Amino acid sequence: MYRKAELASSPPSEFELPFGGRLSSDNRWVKMAELIPWSEFEAEYAQNFPTEKGAPAKSFRMALGALIIKEKLGISDRETVEQIRENPYLQYFIGQSSYSNELAFDPSLLVHFRQRISPNLINKVNERMVEKMRSITPIKPEKKKASDGKNESPNRGKLIVDATCAPADISYPTDLGLLNGARVHTEKILDILYKQIKEKTHKKPRTYRNLARKDYLAVAKQRRSTRNKRRQAIKKQLQYIKRNLAHIEQLIDLGATLEGLNKKQYKTLLVLTEVARQQQWLFDNDKQSIEDRIVSLSQPHIRPIVRGKAGKSVEFGAKLSASCFEGYVFLDRMSWDNFNESGDLKAQVEAYYRFTGYYPESVHADRIYRTISNRAWCKERGIRLSGPPLGRPPAKVSKSKKKQALEDERIRNAIEGKFGQGKRRFGLNRVMAKLDNTSGTVIAISFLVINLATWWRRLFCVFLCLFGKRTPVFGLKIIPTYKWGDSIQKKLIFNSV
Repeated sequence: MYRKAELASSPPSEFELPFGGRLSSDNRWVKMAELIPWSEFEAEYAQNFPTEKGAPAKSFRMALGALIIKEKLGISDRETVEQIRENPYLQYFIGQSSYSNELAFDPSLLVHFRQRISPNLINKVNERMVEKMRSITPIKPEKKKASDGKNESPNRGKLIVDATCAPADISYPTDLGLLNGARVHTEKILDILYKQIKEKTHKKPRTYRNLARKDYLAVAKQRRSTRNKRRQAIKKQLQYIKRNLAHIEQLIDLGATLEGLNKKQYKTLLVLTEVARQQQWLFDNDKQSIEDRIVSLSQPHIRPIVRGKAGKSVEFGAKLSASCFEGYVFLDRMSWDNFNESGDLKAQVEAYYRFTGYYPESVHADRIYRTISNRAWCKERGIRLSGPPLGRPPAKVSKSKKKQALEDERIRNAIEGKFGQGKRRFGLNRVMAKLDNTSGTVIAISFLVINLATWWRRLFCVFLCLFGKRTPVFGLKIIPTYKWGDSIQKKLIFNSV
């Protein structure tokens, strides 16, 4: 069951501390707690608990706040719970009304939080949060030429789109290593099933596990093995797996039941069968790729994503399509299968229109987005798509066009910086979640935390400008309209970034 939290919006001055005093209203966790719309999406989160029976579930603010703290600090689940217990500001951030030296919840609950809060819900929270950020720290629009009067709402702003990959926490997959792991799992399942009918038959199926292990190491330990040796080793591992799968069917015919396997083992057995089928087809046809190829036994949803980047031509994880404007980044699409990101351009521009009420003046993207259909679609709406026009390049390029091309690339670098920030600081370089739905939640939370870090950095720039008397900070020209001690709801105006 779920009960609505009544103290989720209490001010920091009402937070009870055992040693006296009160929380500072200028603390970063207090400021971020004011930005996140906790109560607006609490009803949607409560749909995960349709029954009125059982113990009350943790509040939406506690669930989402704990996930934000984990990704913001880059720590483990256990460390997140310990940090919350030690820090009163973190306890206020997750919605507690007073300081407590007890654990707010068990670390294992973070897994359930990631399962209950979907990426779509986090994206909604992110959009609503950015709306608040833009109302508090609006960016001053650039001066444009006077409109001819025909277009009542001229295009404004710059939209940047790009795609990246969030690698999962798996070892680099090889056919031989994958088959060796599958063989080991089949041997474990055989041992479990044999125990069920051990009294009925005294003969245990032979698996040749020691010999199979030696055959695998004979090739795996070589620094550079030849192609023929690898194929022979793969053939042997396939034969071992095929024999083990046949023994499993025989044990089932003799009376063993799959009910003796737990849920994880039963799922693994299904994955092993598919891996054996795929690898046998690849071996018979001498191919290197197959549709929906499994590269991890523990995470079968992961697919190889061919990116063509320097040093990493292939990555293994979720492919992300994102957009960025005014320094805030949004997750538009996430898929475990590879896709052409150019097909997302129209939806991203329409999302920008729904969010701001007008189309962007220009869209900055790399070459893959500059298709004929995308160019025509943008031209109909008065949107300039960055990049050179189609056709043969002219013999001479004017200085203005060269300057425009350099400016477009400079603007497009912003989203590359956001991807780098997410991968270096907020865990997008290696997603540690193991399930497909929880991995999606972790990725969506990372984008939300990036926007929180962006807003807090801008607020810190205001502090430097007001007290250090510095006007240009990090490329921002700030016009303060209030003193630092005033309410945060008063506006600060930024020139274009």
